[in-house]
Parts: sequence; structure tokens; C-alpha cells
Amino acid sequence: MCEGYTEVVDADLSSYFDTIPHHELMQSVARRVVDREMLKLIKMWLKTPVEETDENGRRRMLGGKKSKRGTPQGGVLSPLLANIYMHRFLRAWRERGKGQEYEARIVNYADDFVILSRGRARAALEWTRWAMDHLGLSLNETKTCLKNAREDDFDFLGYTFGLERYRKDGHTYLAAKPSKKSVQRLKQRVRAVLQPGNQGAWPEVRDQLNRILRGWANYFDYGTRLMAYRAADNYVYERARHFLTRRHKAPGRGTRRFSAKVVFDELGVQRLRPLHVGPAA
Repeated sequence: MCEGYTEVVDADLSSYFDTIPHHELMQSVARRVVDREMLKLIKMWLKTPVEETDENGRRRMLGGKKSKRGTPQGGVLSPLLANIYMHRFLRAWRERGKGQEYEARIVNYADDFVILSRGRARAALEWTRWAMDHLGLSLNETKTCLKNAREDDFDFLGYTFGLERYRKDGHTYLAAKPSKKSVQRLKQRVRAVLQPGNQGAWPEVRDQLNRILRGWANYFDYGTRLMAYRAADNYVYERARHFLTRRHKAPGRGTRRFSAKVVFDELGVQRLRPLHVGPAA
């Protein structure tokens, strides 16, 4: 993604879903939807009160008839509406020729985006800050930053992009690999399945675990992923062995009864490493 570009604007919007202005959003929707009843329904939906629990465990009500900003998070329409409003920014960038002016391109998924530039990232960031202000949005200044694409790593959509060293001969290359946060989130999901309180039959537990592992591997099937796959395999084996040892009251740590071969081959837990290597010819 970064090849040929020397600088990166690693951007982050402040509470995007909570700050989208209703009036401007409905203008964007009305350019695509002509049915007045449908527009009225969408407008009513934006005013729906939503109960949330804050980080201290206290409940609070958001939205309601007087609200003028935000789309209800978790609502089925929110991702679509967020994409429609984000398109305003992308269209302005394209129509004003900012890609040519800043020798840059935007890569985005919904409200997550980075700007790749050949030396004019700071100017691109300043224009982006101005454009977001005119859209009623704001950049999260504590998370938005400029980075050197040849020296600094940055995370985007679960991947870490940056220089990696080839272990065999030491040469460096621009790599994309699963981020540490992505690996950590996978471990949390594995731990939730293999918790001691799970009383499901082993085939059910295994199948649930394998769905998580295959889904994760299907997403992270690009770039440099061997080390992440290996870390995931090691963690899955440790958790599965601990789970099975406890369930079957095996003596000691269970390494003899539930070896890696038993867990991955005989008991059918998905090992990620072979997915990286690919099927045998």
C-alpha cells in the first residue's frame, strides 16, 4: 500500500458516529433517496433515544428528539449513513484535485483512513483538518500524526505497515502484518471459548474455536503473517491443553496426554501455520 510514498497521515476522527450533523447528513441522503416517507423515517430513526453504559458502569440516555448530531451506534443504518457522510470528504478531495496537489492518495474504510503522500503530507493534513471542520467533524489530535513511511510503523484496519527485516539475509522490505492488537484480540476470543466454565461437548467447543481461527486467518491472509500465525498457534495450544487437562483431570500439566500433535491432529483444532504455508503440491 505504501510503495512509492514517503509520508503518511495516520488520521483518526473524534467520535465520528456521535458527531455527524443530522441536517447535513440528511442533505447527503436526499441526493440518493427521493421517497419522502423514507426520508422522514430515517430522520425519525436519527432521533431515537439510546441507552448506553459509560466506563464507570453508569447508564445514560443519548439522542432523542432534541439531538442534532450522531447516529445510534449499533443500529443497522449507522454504517450506511456514516459511509454516505464520509463520502462528502472523499468527493471534495477528488473534485478539488487534492490528490494531484499533494501527490497523495487516500485509502479508507468507512471513517478509518490514511493519506499516503510523496513529501506533502503536512499540507494534506492541514487541508483535511480544514475540510473536517467544515463538515462539522474534527480530527482526534492526540491520535492523528505524520509518519515517515520508510521508518515508522502505522496500524490500519488491523494490519501494521512498516519495514520488516528478512531473516535469511537481513535485507529490509515494506511489509504488512497482523498488528499486535489484532493478535491480542484473537487471544481474548480464544480464551473466552476455552474458559473452565464452558461445559459444551468437545466437538462443539472445537468447532466454535475453529470458526474463530479460520475467520481470523481468512482476514489476515495477506502479507507477512508467519510470526503472528505462530504466536496464535502457541497460544491456542496452551489454552486448549489447559482446558482439556482440567476437564479430564489429567495429571501434571497434561503435556504428555495432550501434546500438540494430539490437540491439532487427533482432536481437530485448526493450526494456522499450515494455512500460511499453503496446501502441499
